Amino acid sequence: MAMNFGLRRGFVHSVLTCYSRRAFGATAVLKNEDPFKLSQLKEAPLKSLDDLLSTQEKPEGLITVDKKVDLSTTTGVPEEHIKPRMVRIWKPAKHAMQSGTYNTHKWKIEFDARERWENPLMGWASSGDPLSNIQLSFSNKEDAVAFCEKNGWDYSVTEVVCKQPRPKSYGANFAWDKKTRTSTK
Repeated sequence: MAMNFGLRRGFVHSVLTCYSRRAFGATAVLKNEDPFKLSQLKEAPLKSLDDLLSTQEKPEGLITVDKKVDLSTTTGVPEEHIKPRMVRIWKPAKHAMQSGTYNTHKWKIEFDARERWENPLMGWASSGDPLSNIQLSFSNKEDAVAFCEKNGWDYSVTEVVCKQPRPKSYGANFAWDKKTRTSTK
């Protein structure tokens, strides 16, 4: 009886102190792992992407070029689709739906529209341009500009206009004075 109580107390103690699922499996018993020690383990610290991608030493065996890199000749895209085109770099504005600032933190690249017509049967907008529906996303403006320069594209940057919201009270929505009243006629 005393042994049963001790086993039960030990099991309850291990359940309450151990958050690792591995401690209750067969592999924990086979590997002689202590459930209490497993519960004390901490998560590995997260490293930023910049720390992982940055290299302190120069890699050996790589050829470095001091000139501007132009990839436009090696991409395989026909020249009439790339050279006379203008690329617009912009950041989407906050839309009026309830999702708020979702999808507004990235910079986007889009090509100018060419070869558009209205379909005579259904009235749909059609295009013979393969680049008209392409939108590329970048985390910041400098990456988007560098990508355009690397591919040899002419670009224009549309800067973000930030409007600071005016603080107002909730009661201002229901105010009935001439400043806030709108006419329906």
